[in-house]
Amino acid sequence: MVISGCGGSSVAKQSAAPSVTSVKQAFVAYLKRKELTYRSVACVRNGRRYQGRPIVRCNVNFGMDPHVEAYCTVYANGRLTTNHENDAIPCGHDNAGFDVPVETSSS
Repeated sequence: MVISGCGGSSVAKQSAAPSVTSVKQAFVAYLKRKELTYRSVACVRNGRRYQGRPIVRCNVNFGMDPHVEAYCTVYANGRLTTNHENDAIPCGHDNAGFDVPVETSSS
């Protein structure tokens, strides 16, 4: 049961989830700021949440082998945070992308 006081609510309001495209753009900017060289980026929502915000997993191909590394990202208030900076963001295996369109981009 949720009890509300005068004019308030104990339930936090969730803002609209940012698009995968906007998260991907912020993530690519993050990679460039870190001066990381990559071949491609593919991002998809994985259905998980962190602190009420949706997580978008971006797989980054860093090399010719290929060397693909997963980054789970949370985008809130114009700021992107990854599981590489905050290990509390869950980024275990998931099957996201098998039935969802994947957006890709080359550097």
